Amino acid sequence: MSFFSSNIRFLRNRRGLSQKELADEILLSRVRYSKYEDGRSEAPYEVLIRISKYYNISIDLLLTVDIMKYPVDDLLNLPGNKVLLPVVVDAEGHDYIEIVPQKASMGYLQGFSDPEYIESLQKMYLPFLKNGKYRAFLADGDSMPPFADQSVIIGEYVEKLEELKPDKAYIFVTKEGITYKTFVKKNEKSVTVSADNLFYEPYNIALEDISEIWQFVQGILPKDYRPHYLPDQANIRSILDDAKRSIGHLENMMLNGNQ
Repeated sequence: MSFFSSNIRFLRNRRGLSQKELADEILLSRVRYSKYEDGRSEAPYEVLIRISKYYNISIDLLLTVDIMKYPVDDLLNLPGNKVLLPVVVDAEGHDYIEIVPQKASMGYLQGFSDPEYIESLQKMYLPFLKNGKYRAFLADGDSMPPFADQSVIIGEYVEKLEELKPDKAYIFVTKEGITYKTFVKKNEKSVTVSADNLFYEPYNIALEDISEIWQFVQGILPKDYRPHYLPDQANIRSILDDAKRSIGHLENMMLNGNQ
């Protein structure tokens, strides 16, 4: 179901414009524009883009979300005409932090731009986290090492890739799922990330596969959590590397001896 007709009528009325005035703003005739608003004709891509840019609301939201249900002033406008919905606040104007369970991660991947889905998530409020948009992700099992099962990992929304900082931790929402990793560097078509466990090599995530990025700001550990201390991973890695080199050297000696 498309909400396009009712949405553009609502947005126009909210600005106090006539159909003629709005049509002039987006370089259309009044008759042509009125057909879109009355639902008698479907707007082509170029018109959708003009209206989207004029109101600074994504085409996806214009087509699929009943904007009248959500205060337009509470939409979080982001660069590139992308809008993150919703910014849920309490009666005193405090931003809530939505909590995304790992078990619901696939649903989140499909519904992170759906305000009704986001509003269905559990929420919390932390007064010391202000001046940003935050979201919490609940670790399940070994889903986000080194955080223990049932840890709450809170991230602040990253608007631009240029804001990523090397050696800082981020929560990457991708087509494959939700992962907690350290940012290494940005490449032409991907970002290189690494796990805290040094046994795993850094790897690349294609930019086209990334839906959202949240910079890690706070972790909440579960009740009765007890830290476990591992041996120095760097030393173990060094020992293993030395062992691999020694084995390789022995293999070369054996090969040369058999020739």
